[in-house]
Amino acid sequence: MLRRDFLRRSAKGLGAAWLASNSPASVLGLEPLAKKVTAHDEVVLGKTGIRTSRLAMGTGTVGFGGASNQTRMGSNPFTKLLLDGYHENGLRFFDTADSYGSHPNVREAVKQLPRDKVVIMTKSDTRDAAGLRRNLDRYRRELGVDMIDIVLIHCVTEVDWTTRYRGAMDVLSEAKEKGVIRAHGCSCHTIEALRAAAASPWVEIDLVRLNPIGSHMDADPSTVLKEIQKMRADGKGIVGMKILGQGDLRDRPAEAIRYGLSTGVLDAFTIGAESRKEQDGLTRMIAAA
Repeated sequence: MLRRDFLRRSAKGLGAAWLASNSPASVLGLEPLAKKVTAHDEVVLGKTGIRTSRLAMGTGTVGFGGASNQTRMGSNPFTKLLLDGYHENGLRFFDTADSYGSHPNVREAVKQLPRDKVVIMTKSDTRDAAGLRRNLDRYRRELGVDMIDIVLIHCVTEVDWTTRYRGAMDVLSEAKEKGVIRAHGCSCHTIEALRAAAASPWVEIDLVRLNPIGSHMDADPSTVLKEIQKMRADGKGIVGMKILGQGDLRDRPAEAIRYGLSTGVLDAFTIGAESRKEQDGLTRMIAAA
């Protein structure tokens, strides 16, 4: 068995044991939810002033190389899913990325909606300044918009990424000044990168991996939560991902969602539904939390 498969199965087994013996509200000193929440609640992402729905529609399940489970649905079914999310479930947050290949699908949905009512977040794997500057123009063409709400440097791993990729960061700062984007930040894929993001005043939005069993996360939940709490104290907007542990908690989604909400550290979170039934189920579970 490959080591990564062994670790994934181990995490899933440990997660089942964790969920069987613990309630999310009791672990790590978590308190019960102070009030009822819904997927369509309007939330503000940190100090950015960006207002959007609590749940973002993810477009990158098993997303890499320009495709994802959502894009594999076909253009019309995928666009309909995004439009149904907006009209039927009040979801106004579109989570996309260059590597998912979902920009054209998001464009088809957004052009049928009031632009000022939706928030688009995309991500770039490009690390050099010239390449990222070109990409911003391409992303806007692909998305059919003049301005992108949020652009993140995608999947940072290096402990020194805030100095190593200063050129790319400066391009995004300049784009914000010119009104090409509204906010910038990163998605982290190591605890070292997450700590660097927490310490960086440049990061306005951080896409963080969080679930109760530590599946596909940067470290164990308690360690990650400490860094997220530092970010929140500095006014960074926090968007959660891997809420279902990249599928390891697919059979216990209600508990995983309850955990994410109970931490009190997430402004919003993204989950990639692959059907209207799944999307409706997610919104019901959030309301039931």
